[in-house]
Amino acid sequence: MPYFYGPEMLLRIPALLIAITFHEYAHARVSYALGDPTPKWTGRLTLNPLAHLDPIGLLMLWFFKFGWAKPVMVDPRYYSNSKTGIMLTSVAGPITNLMLAFVTLTLLKLNMFSGIFEIFLETLFSYNLVLAVFNLIPIPPLDGYKILSVFLPLNLSDVFFQLETYGPLILIFLVYFDFVDILLDPLISLALYILDTLTNMLIF
Repeated sequence: MPYFYGPEMLLRIPALLIAITFHEYAHARVSYALGDPTPKWTGRLTLNPLAHLDPIGLLMLWFFKFGWAKPVMVDPRYYSNSKTGIMLTSVAGPITNLMLAFVTLTLLKLNMFSGIFEIFLETLFSYNLVLAVFNLIPIPPLDGYKILSVFLPLNLSDVFFQLETYGPLILIFLVYFDFVDILLDPLISLALYILDTLTNMLIF
């Protein structure tokens, strides 16, 4: 169901832009650092949100908290080790979102902000946490699918790659029938517990 209430609705736009931009930039930066010039050629080595946005995906995220950004094009042939390169490039996005969630949660616990800025930080924290965990689901085109594919034996990876055509449809089905929530809730709770513990250790 869409969410149409409170200031949080308007604050989703900048929070989404930050979470998505840093996520996609991390993919591009790591791939480029591993020797792949494709992200630079395609204009993705930037923190300009316009380079990373898919308009429909952004609207879906804003209204339904499920959507997508423009995928970063990479070419694993430039990596010295293609499997390691794919894994590092894929995991860079979720790790970056978790780092942003950690920083945001730390700021919230310091009680330095109030009012609308506090609501913005809460929204930013929520999006980074959910985006990190959601992208680790092993279904194409999510990062978890690419990470898992690195560890599969050749006979299984060929079968797994055939899912790419149906991945978006599978995701829509899972989201529509709330299976994603059932899967994500315990994982988000675990990630929240870990971040909460780490921030407490830092602050206290």
